Amino acid sequence: MTKVAIALIITAVLAVIGISWYLQPNDLMGCDKTPSQKENCQTVDAIVAISGGDTNARANWAIDLYKNGWSDKLIFSGAASDKSGPSNAAVMKELAIESDVPSDNIYIDEYAATTGENAKNTNNIFEQYNIKKVILVTSAYHQRRASLEFNKHNPGVVILNGPVMVDKDWSFWWWTSLRGWWLVGSELVKILIFFIAGI
Repeated sequence: MTKVAIALIITAVLAVIGISWYLQPNDLMGCDKTPSQKENCQTVDAIVAISGGDTNARANWAIDLYKNGWSDKLIFSGAASDKSGPSNAAVMKELAIESDVPSDNIYIDEYAATTGENAKNTNNIFEQYNIKKVILVTSAYHQRRASLEFNKHNPGVVILNGPVMVDKDWSFWWWTSLRGWWLVGSELVKILIFFIAGI
């Protein structure tokens, strides 16, 4: 009985580690706070933050990257969660302006309602401003799926993952809450659909 219990515990631990590793790729993990000449640590043409989940945390992380010199452009993408109010992209832009980011350095897509639409719609901005390399910012649990969508719809653009590792929905301890497991299950199902249906 003890051996079975130990085996189950080891299996559970490995599952949590594996899920965490898969869902939250982070290309900036080996980088310093500011850009350097290390691999994946150079400046990029733009920082892209997509709304959903903890939108403010995503915007604030993108703004921090901007202020630390990773790019001189911010792109915010997301439709209004409440159709009677401003778009999520406009709200994120306002947060950036309040943080002293010049309005001219911010581009927004106010129409994307899904991750796939975030990827498609920002492609227009990439093409207009000749953007070839970006840091993609979203919540850590959402980073893998967002990366898949952006790589699919923007084949000429290098996508570096720069997730928000901790926000109101997610942390290292995600596996201790039902909310964490719900987010994981939802993301894994949507990733599976992405690969099966190609959508």
